[in-house]
Amino acid sequence: MATRFDPLFDQWADTYDQTVSGHDEEYKAVFEDYDRILTSVAERTVGTVLEFGVGTGNLTEKLLARGHRVYGVEPSKKMRKKAKEKVPSIILLEGDFLHFPPVDEPIHTVTSTYAFHHLTDAEKSEAIRRYSELLPVNGKIVFADTVFETEGARQEIMEKVKRQGYEKLLEDLQTEYYTTIAVLKQLFREHNFHQVTFSRFNQFVWLFEAVKQ
Repeated sequence: MATRFDPLFDQWADTYDQTVSGHDEEYKAVFEDYDRILTSVAERTVGTVLEFGVGTGNLTEKLLARGHRVYGVEPSKKMRKKAKEKVPSIILLEGDFLHFPPVDEPIHTVTSTYAFHHLTDAEKSEAIRRYSELLPVNGKIVFADTVFETEGARQEIMEKVKRQGYEKLLEDLQTEYYTTIAVLKQLFREHNFHQVTFSRFNQFVWLFEAVKQ
């Protein structure tokens, strides 16, 4: 997984912030309420944070503004450069959801936005298992990402996107590893996260929060 999407994000680094701001009509619905989504993730975060998929540092900024100590993990060299320019004080580590350097202090929250779908369901399970071992009791995972209520809901969205003529978005929905709420609930339960909530923010993105027991 470490290098699977590096070329994509190296290429996207220069225009990523324009895309999330709604300037790309094809992805506008995906990033609807982007700032509120990031703010909500930050509001649910506690203690020292391990953030995956830092990108250009948009969530990191909000976490630091709330007084959190943040260790950011990002596989793309160009994204890391952008994040460092935007947030010079960031502690930035090269890695991904499954392969990352050890952090020499307790982590209380693992966060991520718009990135967990790059893992297959098997990889998601392995990642959650590792975070369960890393976090203390009452430690949290707080993610926001595209998730579907059911397989039927996924098909409905794909049909809608096809009718709209959004070929790039349709390809993403067909080839990325978007999962369902039921699958995520099961994965969290398997790895000792029994207090799990899902909150919908737009037609694609849900915020999900899981507390370790």
